[in-house]
Parts: sequence; structure tokens; C-alpha cells
Amino acid sequence: MKQFFVAGLSILNFSPIIAQQQPPNIIFILTDDLGYGDLGCYGQTKIETPNIDGLARHGICFTQHYSGSPVSAPSRCVLLTGKHSGHAYIRGNDEMVERGDVWSHQAMFDNPFLEGQRPIPASTFTIPQMFKQKGYATACIGKWGLGYPGSESTPTKMGFDFFYGYNCQRQAHTYYPPFLYRNENREYLNDKHILQPGTKLEQSADLFDEKNYQKFTQKDYAPDLMFREILSFVNKNKENNFLLMWTTPIPHVPLQAPKKWIDYYVNKFGEEQPYSGDFGYYPTRFPHATYAAMISYLDEQIGLLVECLKENNLYENTLIIFTSDNGPTFNGGSDSPWFRSAGPFKCERGWGKASLHEGGIRVPFIATWPAKIQPKRISNHVSVAWDIMPTFAEILGTKVLTDGISFLPELTGIKQIHTHDYLYWEYPESGGSIAIRMHNWKGIISNINEGNDRMKLFDLNTDPSELFDLSNQYPNIITLLKENIRRARVTPEVEKFKFIFEK
Repeated sequence: MKQFFVAGLSILNFSPIIAQQQPPNIIFILTDDLGYGDLGCYGQTKIETPNIDGLARHGICFTQHYSGSPVSAPSRCVLLTGKHSGHAYIRGNDEMVERGDVWSHQAMFDNPFLEGQRPIPASTFTIPQMFKQKGYATACIGKWGLGYPGSESTPTKMGFDFFYGYNCQRQAHTYYPPFLYRNENREYLNDKHILQPGTKLEQSADLFDEKNYQKFTQKDYAPDLMFREILSFVNKNKENNFLLMWTTPIPHVPLQAPKKWIDYYVNKFGEEQPYSGDFGYYPTRFPHATYAAMISYLDEQIGLLVECLKENNLYENTLIIFTSDNGPTFNGGSDSPWFRSAGPFKCERGWGKASLHEGGIRVPFIATWPAKIQPKRISNHVSVAWDIMPTFAEILGTKVLTDGISFLPELTGIKQIHTHDYLYWEYPESGGSIAIRMHNWKGIISNINEGNDRMKLFDLNTDPSELFDLSNQYPNIITLLKENIRRARVTPEVEKFKFIFEK
């Protein structure tokens, strides 16, 4: 495969590390809509991420890691269950609109039944359940999106001892929510004013006057509260093994960040055009500065978390993984092309989030574990979100049946013998699409629900931006990829996730 070298790092040869008897703590940081190119260690030049870059220097960066889906809920389902989207129960975002006015924040405030997304079945075996079997304390802090309050699929019913954050991904469309959840119960905040996402400035308001944006900032910034719980969980469990899944909503729009970081980037970037709110979410006076501010704010928190681990003598034997649930978005005032958020891949609408192009599913993946992972390493190993569960299973010395392959050997410097014959994704929304990667070949079928069955073919070695369709030149490859697609998938259980030819 063509190598996309991570800025400031190099590939090193080294000897395998002797296995540790003490099992590690695990901190899994899942960002929301962070692109492959949004970090300094992946080539970002505008946004400063020194602490995340530090994780990369002290560990390993993967250049060919993929998310489980191009959008939130199915990506999280794939991650937690180890089943790719051809087998997973959740294959798209499902807000279950049959319940009522699920998009109204006031209605959700009044009726918790309207919150949340379609739940996964109670019988589903998940990563936290696997860790609990080994005596780990488990926590999820951030965003859930896999079951509404009171359903059979809330975090504490799916294996987490502790949950704090947003149950519903629509509630996460504001960083100043009126409440967050502590386990199964709402905890009301000081953000009393319910401001419906999509609210704009008054028609006569001056877009360049910062004072007109004040109503979009309230008192309790949810990421501050969630990070406080993260530090508390680590401190409470420093004598126990723990799994912490930090599912931060950052940098998903709306563009809202602490003022000190916005000011920093306003000073760095200079004057810019305001975002009026015409493409959803809230208007923002300084959209570029605020997007960068959100990522640098998260980076600052990661630095503080590493300090906490070191102070508690936990850092050496803690595996920290940093990745994203899908590629960068195209709405809400974000400007992925300006930041080159997908790095070498296209990220305009139709190419980043909500698409199965590389910009929508190729994501950053960094792992550091000082006791086991040699520093300053780059891996071109092809890995994917459904590999996480079997990798953790191998660390724990247990076995699970998944679609994934453990890449623990790759992490620890032992030759990676087992690799995927192909990777498969399907996405029933946005017209319906299927993608499959086999070695350097990437096949995509788009607009399936409009009757299309033609596959485009790209050679990722020579064309990582997927600009040149080679399907007419390699019909034998198309035939092989379509055969693998037929083997890869089963018909979804949920009607909404079926393609038109299955209905």
C-alpha cells in the first residue's frame, strides 16, 4: 500500500517486548467527526494538538485504520460488538421518529421517551461486558446513541458500571444542554434556556457583532463536566483495573468552545466570515477559530489526563487508544476542506462523513502503552473498528466470536500473521451504499436505493482520493468483489436498514 507518513515520526525496527503479567488499564478515546487530517501528527498545520501528538510520539500511529461506519450510531455498534455493518444490528442512524416529535429539544425535555436512538438487543455481548467478566471496573463518559432512556440498551445495561453524558446524540447537538445523564437518571444543569438547534440570529442582527452570539453560550459546558467525571473515575479506580471509554462529542457541530481557545485562534487566523446558521445547528461568529478551538480544548484535556495517570503511577501500564467514529462533517459551519480535515482524501459533502469514501471512514488511530509499545512507530497495517474487540480479548486472555482480527501483535512489535481478506461496509442512508476493500482495491456501489448496482473501482495505491474509476478495465476484480459482498452480509433485522432490493 502507499504509505502516508505521519508528520514527525519514523518507522523503527525493534525486538518484541516481554509480556507483562499485570493486565493493563484501558482508556479508549472516541472522538466524534474528527478527520484523518485534523491532528498535527497526521499532517494538520492549522490546528495545534501537542498532547495528542505526544501520544503518537510515545506510541504507534496507524495510517490505514477504518471506522465501522460513516456515521455515529452504527459506528458505535460495530465498535462495541465486533460485528461489521453487514452483520451488525444497527446499520444507520435511527431516531425512531414514529415515537413523536423527536427532533424538538423542548419535547425531549418534557418527555424522556423521545430521547435516544434505536436500542441494540438486550442479548448483545459487548466490550464492557467482556471486561467485567475479568473483574474490570467499566465506565462510559460522553455520548451513547445506542438506546433511549429506559430501554434495554442503556450504558449501564450494556456492561458499563458507570455512565455520565448524553444518552441521545440529538441532545449532543448543543454543548450547553439542560441536563446530562448520570447512569439511568437525568442530572439537571445550569443551562436553563432550551435553545433549539437551528436557531438563528434575529433577522436584523449584525453578523459581525460578537454580542449577538451571546445567547448561544450558557453556563455549563458539557465537556467540562464530563472531563471532571473522567478524572474522578480514574482516581477512584487507581487500585483496580479499569476500562474507560471516553466517547467525547468533540468536534461534532455545533461550533461551541471555551472562549480562551476561540480567542487564541482568532488571534492566529485573523478576521473571518461569520457562519450564519444556514446549514444547520447554531450560528458562529468565528467558525474556523471555533472548530480549531474545540480540538485544541480536547487536546488540553488529554494532556491533563496523562498527567493524572502519571501522578497515580498508572501511565506505564495503561493502553490509551485515540481514534474517531467517522470522517469530518460538511455542515453546521465546519469547513473541512479549509482545514484539509481528511488529509490526503476528499472531504467535501458526499466524500467525508456519511459517505463510504476514504474521507468518510479512514480515521486517525493512535495507541500508547509504555510497558508494551515501543515509541515513534508508524504502522501501515490495515485495521478496522471491528478489530478492537478481538484485540482487547487477546489482551485479556479470552476468546470472542467477532468479524474482527486481533492486531495486538502489530501493537507490540510481533509479526502480524493474520490479516483480513477484505473489509466490508454498508450504509443504508443517503441513497444507500456498499463499500469493500481488498488489498489495494476499493469498490463502491452508491445510490443502491435508487436502483443502481454498478460498482466503481479505485486503486488506493495510486489513487487514494478515489478520482479515477477503473471498473471497465478490471471486470474480473469487480466480479470478485461482488462475490465477497454476497458472502459478507446478511439481511438486516430492522426494516429501515434494508436496501430497496430487500423490501
